[in-house]
Amino acid sequence: MTQLYDDKGVLHPVTVIQAGPCPVLQKKTVEKDKYAACQIGFGDRKEKNTPQPMKGHFKKVKSAPKAFIREFRADEGENLNVGDAVTVSRFTAGQLVDVIGISKGKGFQGVVRRHRFAGGGAAHGSKAHRRPGAIGMRAWPGYIWKNSRMPGHMGDVRITTQNLPVMQVRETENLLLVRGSVPGANGSYLVVRPAIKKRSAATKS
Repeated sequence: MTQLYDDKGVLHPVTVIQAGPCPVLQKKTVEKDKYAACQIGFGDRKEKNTPQPMKGHFKKVKSAPKAFIREFRADEGENLNVGDAVTVSRFTAGQLVDVIGISKGKGFQGVVRRHRFAGGGAAHGSKAHRRPGAIGMRAWPGYIWKNSRMPGHMGDVRITTQNLPVMQVRETENLLLVRGSVPGANGSYLVVRPAIKKRSAATKS
C-alpha cells in the first residue's frame, strides 16, 4: 500500500496491484462446452514443478507454465482468442472493481480476537478473562448448536472486497492503483473484476 494525491489535492490510501499481462490459455464456447468462458494465467512457474497434464495443456497453446490460472465467464461476442493477452487496458480510472483474495492466516485464536467477544471481568476475582462463557448445553437442547461462535482457526479464507475505485491505470507498467486495502499478504495472487454490486465512487469514499 501507498498514498496518492488526486487532481483535487486529496490524499488517498491505495494498493498497487500488478495486473497482467495474462495470456488466454483456453476459450470455451456454448457449442462445445455449453457455456462461454476464457481461461487466463498469470505468473511464471518452473516446468519441473508443473504436473504432467498441465504441461500438455500449456504446450498445446504454446505458453510457458503459469502459477495462477482462473476462468471467467465471457460474453458471446467477446473478442478474445487463445494466445491473446488480457491487460490493465480493460480497466479505466474511476471504475469500481471487486478484488478477491485469500486473507492472511492468523492460526488458532480465541473468541475475543476471532469473534470480538468482550470477555469476562478483568479483576482478580474473575476466572474467565477471555473465555466465551456459557454455551447453553446443560438442560435444553442437551447439545451445542452448530455454528456457535467458538475458538478456532482464523483467517486463510476467500474474501471479496467490493466496490473499490480505480485511482490510476498504468498500462506501460501493468499496474492498477485501487483505493483502499485488499485481502492477502504482499505478493499474494488476486482476482480483479468489474464490480457486480455497483454504487457510486462518491458513496464509497
